[in-house]
Amino acid sequence: MVIILMGVSGSGKSTIGWQLAHQLGCRFEDADDWHSSPNIAKMRRGISLTDQDREPWLNQLQSAIDEWRQARECVVLACSALKRTYRQKLRCQEDNVALVYLRGTQPQIRQRLSQRQGHFMTEELLASQFESLEEPESAIEVNIDCEPSEIVRQIVEALNSSQQRDRQQS
Repeated sequence: MVIILMGVSGSGKSTIGWQLAHQLGCRFEDADDWHSSPNIAKMRRGISLTDQDREPWLNQLQSAIDEWRQARECVVLACSALKRTYRQKLRCQEDNVALVYLRGTQPQIRQRLSQRQGHFMTEELLASQFESLEEPESAIEVNIDCEPSEIVRQIVEALNSSQQRDRQQS
């Protein structure tokens, strides 16, 4: 199974992703690591990426997700996936792909980003992230206003419930 943790920068995708992967015995991948050097440089300068900038990145992620699914690997992928079209490209509606939306408010996330050190995604880009965000219609949704261990617990519980429903419908 591939579990995609989505949300704006600072929502906790990496932190939650590491913990969730560890708890489930899965591999963790951070989509930020897949960005090209020019895209990272652009974001460091406070310039938002365009859909055209993101296209090669999304294509790489799509290929990786397809490979993971075919190999039946358990992977937790931290990926902003802010737009519906990005999630469609990443096959978020396919079998063996679960989408988890880490939902937070702009003030909450701004506070987190102000404390972040050394990441290329700056606080200045937060407004553009919220402008681009198209909240998913069907995803496991978790508010980020509690401790990471509680967020992971909620995700695991929701994944288990979803798998039980799937088995009952089969």
